[in-house]
Amino acid sequence: MNQCKKMGLYLHIPFCIKKCDYCDFLSSTADSKTMECYTKALIREIELSREKMRQYLVDTVFIGGGTPSVLKGKVIEEIMTALRENAPISKNAEITIECNPGTIDAEKLYSYKKAGINRISFGLQSAHDKELKNIGRIHTYEQFLDSYHMAEKTGFENINIDLMSGLPGQSLKSYQETLERVIELNPPHISAYSLIVEEGTKMFQRVEHAMAEGRIILPMEEEERNMYYLTKELLQKAGYERYEISNYAKAGYACRHNAGYWKRKEYLGFGIGASSLYQEERYKNVDDIGLYMNVLLGKDKTYDREETAMSDRDILAEIEENQQKLSIKEQMEEFMFLGLRMMEGVSVQEFQEKFNKPYADIYGRITERFVEQKLLEWKKKYIRLTERGIDLSNYVMAEFLF
Repeated sequence: MNQCKKMGLYLHIPFCIKKCDYCDFLSSTADSKTMECYTKALIREIELSREKMRQYLVDTVFIGGGTPSVLKGKVIEEIMTALRENAPISKNAEITIECNPGTIDAEKLYSYKKAGINRISFGLQSAHDKELKNIGRIHTYEQFLDSYHMAEKTGFENINIDLMSGLPGQSLKSYQETLERVIELNPPHISAYSLIVEEGTKMFQRVEHAMAEGRIILPMEEEERNMYYLTKELLQKAGYERYEISNYAKAGYACRHNAGYWKRKEYLGFGIGASSLYQEERYKNVDDIGLYMNVLLGKDKTYDREETAMSDRDILAEIEENQQKLSIKEQMEEFMFLGLRMMEGVSVQEFQEKFNKPYADIYGRITERFVEQKLLEWKKKYIRLTERGIDLSNYVMAEFLF
């Protein structure tokens, strides 16, 4: 057992009271019976993964969705108990749960504390009720404030607030008001994302329908860009450090779990659609919730563990798909395009130690070109995006693919 090596865990709770208009995540509404069966299957997957996890020290856990806070507090306690019984979890682990305003109460928050959860991420998105309604959110700003203050009163100190820009009906002025209201609350962490209209969502259909009628319902590109610049300006002025392209934190409150993704730390994902990076292999779980529950709970005779004498590994293999053993080339690509999301950039020394190759031999030419174009810069032994490079980050990162 090598507990010097760290691992993150992600638990996917796919249930929502209502799916937001812009959401293309694997989530949906469900009845109580489905939630109960899914929770049992999730715990079973955790139990079957015991040996994988015991080779590491788990230092971050993220319970995401969907809306994990739709589950009863006692259910979250059961899930966390299963984790602790099957994985070595660090005493100072960062354990996050995503909550939608209006879906939590004092009882749930106390259950989270009892379960060892020490970080809450609230999906506010906007401080204006009309804008929230425009994207299909179920809460109001007042409900968010009630939830936020309730979490503070319960003793949660590490709280994130998610914000979105580029929303239908949103203006630079209204977005500034949202930023100012959130800054006034002084949360330790703020995530600020631009709305991405994904095909297949209700939002995509609305935008397409409006365009067919000659109407534009989203902010113009220049106004959305100004929202992006305003985010950085106001948050930095308020004492938030931008440590990743879309994330800002007070000193000591950067999200360790998400940083692990960008630094290619190994992690296991539990639940439908959850992805994993384990011993340089990427894979994800099946999206089909019925198949997921049947395999793990043995309700389909095909997967009857007594009849087939399937091992834990065999059962897990039935719910895993898209396995990809990463080549050295693919590992180097990920190291670069994921690492460049971080404001500190990528460590040339770490690159050379990990891949046993001089950085200049692999990426020297492209780095030199982007430095000349003022898209990248050297900061000690790190190579990172410049402000202009951040604006063109997708282009820059793509160039690091062989």
